[in-house]
Amino acid sequence: MDVSKVVRSSFVAGLALIAPLIVTVVALRFLLNWLTTFIDPVVQGTRLAQYTANIEVVAQALAAVLILLLITLLGYLAQRSLGERLFGWLDRGVGLVPLVRVIYSSVRQVSNALMEQSSRYESVVLVEYPREGVYTLGFVTGDAPDQTRDVTGGEAFNVFLPNSPNPTGGRLLLVPADQVHEVDISVRRGIRLLVTTGIAEREEEVRQLREDVEIDD
Repeated sequence: MDVSKVVRSSFVAGLALIAPLIVTVVALRFLLNWLTTFIDPVVQGTRLAQYTANIEVVAQALAAVLILLLITLLGYLAQRSLGERLFGWLDRGVGLVPLVRVIYSSVRQVSNALMEQSSRYESVVLVEYPREGVYTLGFVTGDAPDQTRDVTGGEAFNVFLPNSPNPTGGRLLLVPADQVHEVDISVRRGIRLLVTTGIAEREEEVRQLREDVEIDD
């Protein structure tokens, strides 16, 4: 028995076992440290610690709840006419700052795509694109104009093929109905697949997706 090979293979196996745990711990620590940059100012500004017997953790938890409530309130106001006008002015104000405008508009577009596109799209479909035998995820946005029947020879659909990982851009295809393959996937899940390029799916979800997208010949 080659001792060096055994040691090397054992080290690689141990590293493969420990590495995901280490990365997870580091990621969680980074996330917690990032969150405290928002929570700590709230704790200090509202002096929540004096209401929690100076227990810092409880004060931070209360601050997190307050932040969540504030976000919910802003979302509620944004859906009302007054809120729409106020946030519209905010958008235009931020748009006047050159560097900030680029970052803000990009993040805003992706955010709007995740929050709003699920209500615009009718269903998730697969179409053969860019070549035969290769399928691309798309969203049906409606029926194609009647004038296309002369070319397609029948019913056709407007299918939007978003880019990945940024689904705010893409291309519109007018696809004959018999070439549109509908799959039983929610629009929100389809958008998540595009934004994360599929890597956020758990193994069992990937298996389910493969079953969902099977095309009957």
